[in-house]
Amino acid sequence: MNDLERRYLRLLRAYPTDYRRARGAEIVGTYLDLAVPDQRWPTPADAADLVRGGLRQRLRAAGVTDLIPGVRLAALLALVTASALAGVWGTAELHPPPVEWGVPHVGPFVSLGVVAWAAWLLAAVVIAVAPSRVARWAITVALLLTLALPPVAAALDAPRPPLMVLLPQVVLGLLGLALPDRLPTAFRLAPLLSALLAAAAAEFLVGLGPIFMYYGAAMEVFLPTVGGLLLVVGALLAMGLALGGDTRGGWALVTLLTPAGFLAVPGLAGGVSPAHGAVTFAELAVTAGAVALTGPAVLLLTVLIRSRRTVTPQLSGQPCPTCGARA
Repeated sequence: MNDLERRYLRLLRAYPTDYRRARGAEIVGTYLDLAVPDQRWPTPADAADLVRGGLRQRLRAAGVTDLIPGVRLAALLALVTASALAGVWGTAELHPPPVEWGVPHVGPFVSLGVVAWAAWLLAAVVIAVAPSRVARWAITVALLLTLALPPVAAALDAPRPPLMVLLPQVVLGLLGLALPDRLPTAFRLAPLLSALLAAAAAEFLVGLGPIFMYYGAAMEVFLPTVGGLLLVVGALLAMGLALGGDTRGGWALVTLLTPAGFLAVPGLAGGVSPAHGAVTFAELAVTAGAVALTGPAVLLLTVLIRSRRTVTPQLSGQPCPTCGARA
């Protein structure tokens, strides 16, 4: 056994034990046949493919094969939400506060956030016109630009959007990477349409002045409201699909608990307006940490409960409970 084969076998641990025993040698042999001469490490694409395949087999063994379609549905809803937020914040960036306020800004924009929001809007366009593989690259670029805002703003001593605005955008984008490979045209257009509608509504409301900025009511009321609407849409979709015996909506709703929770962090931490007293960074951090733990924990608990309710398949060699024949 050479190093490459040994490393493929380690990646094969992503699969259930029984599946590895039955088909492990065949899977590893296929990857070895496709390897180039003198290759010592599995390619990133092969590693990702093995991990994805192992996850699918484990979910199939647990009887929750509808989880992945549900996550993909949640990814589409997350991208629609992220695009709408980018439309709102991008419009806000075009209207910096008056000079007499003495508030620092970046040229004709409110902050450096205009770069990230432009990237998210571009990603919505790419989703509408390009295959999902290309769209994921556009989402990844928008994610990286969003993550780079805090250190770049600190280095340039320039204003940026608050972390409680950037964090839910990152979480929505990470979920959006699970975008399905094939989408009907109407679904591919949904993020772009939501961004355009949100931008038009934001332009109409821009006259509200400070209320429409990143701080104050924008964080205390707007973001939690968006999170609540996301859950309401997910719940309605889950009920509608359940009427036809489709459980994808239920899994999508459970998956959306995490991004919706991050959208509600300012509200959960007690609000940020001066009337309620400023919430400290520590309180926001603790609340965000609680959301980061609670959302995935609920999803994992749901998977465990669902898998225990699944009927265990008949083992090979055992008599069939219907006809008495042995497999």
